[in-house]
Order: sequence, then C-alpha cells, then structure tokens
Amino acid sequence: MLGQSIRRFTTSSVCRCHYKEGPGKNLPFSVENKWWLLATMCLYFGSGFAAPVFRVRHQLLKN
Repeated sequence: MLGQSIRRFTTSSVCRCHYKEGPGKNLPFSVENKWWLLATMCLYFGSGFAAPVFRVRHQLLKN
C-alpha cells in the first residue's frame, strides 16, 4: 500500500513542470541570437584554452 502510493507520487511529480517546452528552452543561456552565442562561446572557451599558453609564455620569459 505504501509502496504503491510512493510510486504513484514519484511518477506524477515528474510530469508536472513549469518550464517551456522545446529545444534550447532548458539551457541557462539564450540560443536565439546565434552571433551573441558565438561570441560568448568563443570568449568562454578561448579564455580556457589560452590561459595555460600565456602562463607557460610568462614562465619562459622570466629571467
């Protein structure tokens, strides 16, 4: 009896949500403007890839 009510609650609670449906609607950033998305992604990933390169360059140029 208790198991059935718990199973019924967990399956019914998953179905209820207040988010909009569709691709890109559950992301924490907007994908509507592709050029803004491109610029922010290049800045985000570019800084992550460039940081080690600049650190090594700094260490090599130190006396």
